[in-house]
Amino acid sequence: MSDSTKEQNTAANLVAVVTGGGRGIGRAVCLELASRGYSVVVNYSHSSDAADEVVSQIKAQGSEAIAVKADVSDHDEAKALIDAAIEHFGHIDVLVNNAGITRDNLMMRMSSEDFESVVKVNLEGTFNCMKHVARPMLKQRKGAIVNIASVVGVIGNAGQANYAASKAGIIGMTKSAARELASRNIRVNAVAPGFIDTSMTQVLSDKAKEALQSQILLGRLGQPEDIAKAVAFLAGEEASYITGQVICVDGGIAI
Repeated sequence: MSDSTKEQNTAANLVAVVTGGGRGIGRAVCLELASRGYSVVVNYSHSSDAADEVVSQIKAQGSEAIAVKADVSDHDEAKALIDAAIEHFGHIDVLVNNAGITRDNLMMRMSSEDFESVVKVNLEGTFNCMKHVARPMLKQRKGAIVNIASVVGVIGNAGQANYAASKAGIIGMTKSAARELASRNIRVNAVAPGFIDTSMTQVLSDKAKEALQSQILLGRLGQPEDIAKAVAFLAGEEASYITGQVICVDGGIAI
């Protein structure tokens, strides 16, 4: 039996919900999990076309998927997302909290609205989804939650006080949730990406990209697939004895 067949058999009937799954890191996570045999719920809040394209790609490679619109920063919409996943697939084995936004500016120029909106989506959205998935996972006595934090939440970054606060909060919440849920065999971990080649970094000037790369020990931006593989590892049985941890996938920035 090939390694890929073993992986798909291990993931048979497993269901993953990925927030912000239509683009960038979320898209890569959806496709990586699907390649390992997971059925995937692709959450989106704005672009149905992007989410539907991910669903089509997943189905083309032989896995099941649905797209569900929900603003995870809204308590009731986050609950509706979890309910829709369970209604369609019967259960949830993995939750990946990836949805996030940026509103960068220096603190002196940052509006309260920009601070609050980033914290609401990134931090409160993660809380909402974890809260609503906890009960069904507790009932089935198993599950894995992987939160997407950021290296910025570990080391900080000028012009991103709101984003850094939200991602540092995710790290603290990950550790707290791991302590709360471990007795029912539910693992909670986080991946902290560094600077990844997505739409967020593609808009930067060449000079700005060079400045970023000068901070990275490996000398290059990461790819969404680098994050997706770390997420899939933490979601799977290979990580069955890992909880409450933060893995920096950052090319060496955090050290």
